Amino acid sequence: MRALVLIWMTIMATLSFCQVPARPGWTLVWSDEFNGQDGSGVDKNKWVSEIGGGKWGNNESEYYTARRQNVSIRGGNLVITARKGKYIDASKKAWGYTSARLKTAGKFSQTHGRFEARIKIPYGQGIWPAFWMLGADIDKAGWPACGEIDIMENIGKEPSLVHGTIHGPGYSGGDGIGSSYTLPDQRFSDSFHVFALEWEPQAIRFYVDDALYATRTPAELPAGKKWVYDHPFFVILNLAVGGDWPGYPDATTVFPQTMQVDYLRVYRKADQRN
Repeated sequence: MRALVLIWMTIMATLSFCQVPARPGWTLVWSDEFNGQDGSGVDKNKWVSEIGGGKWGNNESEYYTARRQNVSIRGGNLVITARKGKYIDASKKAWGYTSARLKTAGKFSQTHGRFEARIKIPYGQGIWPAFWMLGADIDKAGWPACGEIDIMENIGKEPSLVHGTIHGPGYSGGDGIGSSYTLPDQRFSDSFHVFALEWEPQAIRFYVDDALYATRTPAELPAGKKWVYDHPFFVILNLAVGGDWPGYPDATTVFPQTMQVDYLRVYRKADQRN
């Protein structure tokens, strides 16, 4: 019976890859199409749910859980839901909000390539969705020496604006090197958009819906600082509530809020060797 289950899982994974449209010049190496059964959890072979609150350095207000109320598959999408309501953690501390944060650390990481996701982001004061990456050596090197690439960040009080940023030693936090993209005459929360990164040894390019809006190169770093984008990075999807940058929810903020991800795909250049 177990052998039959493994065969079925292999077939389904193969079919999922076959359903992904070809991207000329690129080879698909990893994806999650989030086509599981409605109400199911994420694929634990691909994702790790980070649990906890107040430990990521941004003074955020949420507690991240793996509960279906906060993260599940619905309608062919990954749905991360930020909720307002009292939550008591294992240490008996009370939190006012819950949400979810997923990472591929220990499951998948890659050096260079194209990383893209089709996402419908939420909105509202104090809401902070993100699609980003960290260097897989973070446990050894620490942050920001491991490197960070923010493919898409939005702070809900700026509903038509997203940011793409790199962080490294000597250019991190508020000194990260970034650019923004403005969506004309509409909010990002009104529909799905494709956020992508194309990463090469000497260039990192940021896209929204295939429109290139920023390119980062080693020449832009502060004098004497290191380009730390030469090793594997893993992917993170999360929806934060509050924090130093977006500020905190107020009377105008509506809950619950959802970040919906149609797919996440990672490619290599067809001729890429590493």
